[in-house]
Amino acid sequence: MYKNWAGTLIEDEDGFHFNYEQEYLNMGNPEPISLILPLTSKKYSSKILFPFFDGLIPEGWLLDIAEKNWKLNPRDRMSILLVTCKDCIGAVSVEPIELNDDE
Repeated sequence: MYKNWAGTLIEDEDGFHFNYEQEYLNMGNPEPISLILPLTSKKYSSKILFPFFDGLIPEGWLLDIAEKNWKLNPRDRMSILLVTCKDCIGAVSVEPIELNDDE
């Protein structure tokens, strides 16, 4: 959010989870990334990709180009989000976190 690491979105076998970073919550006047994801230290969980994040994904011909160029599965919304939303219009960007084999 405005170049600050606001939170982490994770997909696992139980669905999708988002939680704000404590450092972000402690900074002066943090803003929620969305009205449907208000500031809290609790984790949000959902069986589907949160509508806010799904809304960042391009649509129509732009989505078709992304799917073809990066060979993305149109049903894998998380992969599409990670590839196409690194530099979104607006305050929020989505960047993948590289994990070590140990994590």
